[in-house]
Amino acid sequence: MEATKIALFKGRKIRKTLHNNEWWFVVEDVVSALTDTVNPKDYINKMRRRDPELAKGYGQIVHTLPVDTGGGAQRMNCSNTEGVFRIIQSIPSPKAEPFKRWLAKVGYERVQEIENPELATKRTRMLYKLKGYSDDWIEKRMRGIAIREELTDEWKERGAKEEQDYEILTAEISKATFGITPVEYKNLKGLKRENLRDHMDDFELIFNMLGERSTTEIHRNENSQGMSKLKSDAKAGGDIAGNARKQLEKRLGRSVVTKNNFLKQPSKIKKLSKI
Repeated sequence: MEATKIALFKGRKIRKTLHNNEWWFVVEDVVSALTDTVNPKDYINKMRRRDPELAKGYGQIVHTLPVDTGGGAQRMNCSNTEGVFRIIQSIPSPKAEPFKRWLAKVGYERVQEIENPELATKRTRMLYKLKGYSDDWIEKRMRGIAIREELTDEWKERGAKEEQDYEILTAEISKATFGITPVEYKNLKGLKRENLRDHMDDFELIFNMLGERSTTEIHRNENSQGMSKLKSDAKAGGDIAGNARKQLEKRLGRSVVTKNNFLKQPSKIKKLSKI
């Protein structure tokens, strides 16, 4: 587990800790920041009595985790981002209203995107643009997203059911395409929780797309069924991209696989409100 870090919540410090590769926030700190109560534990107890549904699922969104404090590590009630938002919904405080309005806005946007998927694509493009990515890179990334979704749809139809199955198949394509698994690739680039593909350059994205698109077409052409055949196809699709990569590397005299991050320090990124 990573050392506990501090987040800013409207100017107030919120302790957080990394658990299962996800940030968890100290519930008492969140409540204190939004209510100015001098007794957050008492406030939380009253809040749970006031909100039976929250009380019913409180143990599912809150876990006791070790958190660094001035007196040393202590086990404290923490919640992940989803749980924090649920708790905020139950706080009748003016300070909580901006978060509630933001959640309502996000919910409305998601409903719109379900009705019109093109809106989701536009939103994704806008977010990449705000982070400083070029239009050319965004086009490749968006095409890669579409190819990936097409591939995972095939996997679902052909026998890959668990998230672990998807990870196994993805690793097969990556090993054949780049010679390393996604986990090894992230380590090479010095990434932790970041999305690997968001830190690929043009060639990395292109060969990644070639491996996944080739795998999709092999599945369809051979009407593949079951994890064993899907895994074999994944390696075959990755080999096609891997062989093309090796030919290019031989001609260029350098490796396509790089530890560099395509957007290591975004200069145009616009900071959002922090939790």
